[in-house]
Formats: sequence, C-alpha cells, structure tokens
Amino acid sequence: MKFLTDDFLLNTDSARTLYHDYAKKMPIYDYHCHLSPKEIAEDKRFNNITEVWLAGDHYKWRAMRAFGIEEKYITGSASDKEKFQKWIQTIPYTMGNPLYHWAHLELSRYFNYNDAIKEENWEEIWEHCNRIVQSDDFSVRKLIKKSNVKVIGTTDDPIDTLEYHKKIAENKEIEAEVLPSFRPDKGLDIRKPTFKEYIIQLGEAANIDIKGYEDFLKALEHRVHYFHKHGCRISDHGFEYLPYLEATLEELKAIFMKALNGETITKEEEDKHKTSTMKFLGEQYYKHGWAMQLHIGPIRNNNTKMFHQLGPDAGFDSINDFELARPLNRFLDSLEMNHSLPKTIVYTLNPMHNELIASTIGNFQSSEMKGKIQFGTGWWYNDQKEGMIEQMKALANAGLLSLFVGMLTDSRSFLSYTRHEYFRRILCQLFGNWIEEGELPRDYEFIGKIVQDISFNNANSYFSTEREK
Repeated sequence: MKFLTDDFLLNTDSARTLYHDYAKKMPIYDYHCHLSPKEIAEDKRFNNITEVWLAGDHYKWRAMRAFGIEEKYITGSASDKEKFQKWIQTIPYTMGNPLYHWAHLELSRYFNYNDAIKEENWEEIWEHCNRIVQSDDFSVRKLIKKSNVKVIGTTDDPIDTLEYHKKIAENKEIEAEVLPSFRPDKGLDIRKPTFKEYIIQLGEAANIDIKGYEDFLKALEHRVHYFHKHGCRISDHGFEYLPYLEATLEELKAIFMKALNGETITKEEEDKHKTSTMKFLGEQYYKHGWAMQLHIGPIRNNNTKMFHQLGPDAGFDSINDFELARPLNRFLDSLEMNHSLPKTIVYTLNPMHNELIASTIGNFQSSEMKGKIQFGTGWWYNDQKEGMIEQMKALANAGLLSLFVGMLTDSRSFLSYTRHEYFRRILCQLFGNWIEEGELPRDYEFIGKIVQDISFNNANSYFSTEREK
C-alpha cells in the first residue's frame, strides 16, 4: 500500500501546480545544520541503516522513550539491528508527530521504500535498506548530491582548526559548498565550570595569551578573521533567554577576572558579559558582511539523571518561557545606533513569540538590502506542519513573507534533507489555499517565482557578502 503519493500534503490544484512546476526541482541551500565536516571530507560510508538513520537523532530518541522503549535500545548497548526494530515498532504510533512523515519520506526518497511502515515488516525493511546502504551509490557525498544540495552551513566552535573544511574546499570532486559557521557559545557561558579551560583553548587557537576581557575580545576578533578567510559568512548563537544588561568596561574586566580565578559568577554578571560580548561580535559580523543567527528559547538538560548518564544533546531539552520583547529590541537597537547591525535571523523555540518577533524585525529593516532582518523558520518543536504555517503567517501578517530565507535542516543526519521537501509542500499548500480562497490572484508565474525564492533564491542572495573579503 503506497502511502506517499506525488501530491502528499498538496490538497488543492493551486498547491499542486506551485509545488510540481516551481518548488520541487529547486536546489537546497542548507544554511544551518550540525553535520560533520569530517564525514563529508572523508565521504563516510555506513555499516547499516541504524548508523545513518538513528545515530544522534534525539527527535527519534524522545519518541522511543515516550513509547516505553528501554534506553539500551536507544542510546545503549543493544545491537544496531535491535535498535532499528524498536524504532520501526515505534513509528506507526507517531501519527500526528512530524516524525511520522519524516520517517516515511526518508525511507521513500533514499531507500525507495514507499509502503506504510508497520512493525511486522521491520526485518524486511532492515534487509531492504541495508542492501542500499552497502551499495556503491550510498555515501555521505552521494546523499548530498542526490538531495540537490548546493550549500551546507555547518556549526563550528571558534577554536576549530577548520581542517576538514580546508580539505573539502581543496577537493574538486565535492560539488556542494560546505562552509563553516561561527558558534561562540562557550565563550559567552561564563558561569559554566568549563569556561576557564575554554579560554585557554581559545587563546591557543588565536595565539593570544588571554589575561583579561580585552584580550578575550581580541581573540574572538582573530578567530572571526580566520573563519572569514575560510569561507564563513554566518554566525550562530544559542540562548535559553536573550539577555540585555549594559555594563562599564571596568565591570566587564572584573567579571572576567572573577571567572578566570574560579570565583562564583552571578546571573546578573553573566548577563552583562553576554550582552557586551554579543554587541562586540555583532560589530565584527557587520564589518565582514556576515549574517547573525539568534536561536532563542530552549531550556536544556532538564533530566539530571540522564544528563549525567548521556551528556548534553540527548533529547532532554524543552521550551522555555521568559521576557523577550524588551531585550531583543534593545540589543538590535544598540547595534543599529552604532551603525553596526548585521544581517540577523531570529528564531524562537516558543511559538508564543511568533508575532513578537515578526513585529520586532520590522523595526530594524534597512535600505541596505531587502529583508535584512529575518524571522527564522519554524525551529525544533515548531519544525512541523502547524508550526511552519504559524511562523509564516505571523511573518506575512507583520512583514514580507516573500523575502523569507526559508528552510534549514538543523540536523545531524544526512537523510534530513527531506525536511526541505516537507517544508516546500507546506509552503505551496499555504499559497495554494490563498489562491483557492480568492485571497491571491491565480498568477502562477509570479507566485511560483516567490515560492522559488523562498525555497532557494532568497537564501542564496542573503548569505552572499559584499563587504570586507
């Protein structure tokens, strides 16, 4: 029984026209993900379907835990075959969760398995998929090429040597651009016990002996230059909440020295450190023509027992609640007042902030370019049908959806490019509904061009740079 038809999620003639004639064949600009540049450089191959489909995927892990699966079958000592069986057992019960659609899309697009997934078929699916995984045509780079990916933005710490990005850039057989993104969160998290050790590593990477706050800023500036030299055009920052608390240079120096001396840092002191450091970094990004991404709103590692057992990024994060309007406006305004506000994309994990962000970005647009300040796509828990639609509607109501830079995978899996297809089908259904309801003209050529722009062209234009080379 074939589940995914050609018109999956496309419920009107207009939606079908927009998708099949305009969106479907557009290339992918995946400007934010957590893929390994090492695996791309080495063209990693996989031993079996579990390695490529389940490893590191905390979305799937959460569903399996909710289904009562023992942890040894998720992240533990069970065999890959046993872990696969437990995941297949879970899938039919994920109806209504985007995992249900994602799993079927991944099996269909990369393994040509188009039936509805059922527990009793798990061994048949295991054997079918493993024949493909072990064939000559299945490797990291071939998955990227098959997915029609033109640009990949990885997520990289400032201390990274970028050795694998260099190898990728030198390898003419790799058609997609693989570019680093600058993620300096460890330099902002001044209350963490690992901060002092990290500052030593940052100093070594920048060849600067960091003895104080000003040395710290010089080291960050040095690494921004280094990343830019190696193709970086995007930064990324993760915040449980967005702080904004101004401080004098003397205060910042004192706070930084307290951290280096192992003294306790208060939340207020951390907010001052983060605020001033982010303002400094924003100025650096503007100078280089980078885009700054702000991912705001997860509360992380909530299950202490499992954090001690598995560490971070294992599926125990959720949505935070906090005040955002005032700090977000003040932060953007502080950079604007200094004539150094970079291109900025703001993402929220809490959908209650959709309209807030959509209205805020309109305060700081510029004649420098169209859509300079962006409301980022539905992220994490909002990376599903209703979440995407609500984000796009909020943007359309308060701003210009036509300038939206569109979808990204935010994933560690090379099979997640199907999320771009999922997004494009939802995008076309949204515009198609507006056409069918008489809210837009039946001008497929013009609206189709907007769909293509959101699918690829806007991102391709947005992340190019005209500034300092």
